Amino acid sequence: MEASLTHEEFSKNANTKFQVQADENTHVELELIAISELKVHPQQEEFAVEFRGPLDMFLGQGVRNFSHDQMGQFELFIVPIRQDAQGFYYEAIFNRLRQQS
Repeated sequence: MEASLTHEEFSKNANTKFQVQADENTHVELELIAISELKVHPQQEEFAVEFRGPLDMFLGQGVRNFSHDQMGQFELFIVPIRQDAQGFYYEAIFNRLRQQS
């Protein structure tokens, strides 16, 4: 199944778990905890999504393979943004050109 990585799809799947490949043999579970407001400009749209992962598994910045029951499989470039007692937090930013009508 081809993933549709839109603001609407992420919003529908807020607070759900994603399986993320940490390395060849290890997967980690990240929870989608926040989706920013969708900013629509005449030629582009932008939004960000934030995930929380466990404290015992840190993922460095980079492209990761994601898998989700509803959204399917896809790759995202994630960046670690902070850490607290609940885990490590990661962000993916979407900034893409809009179709001109």
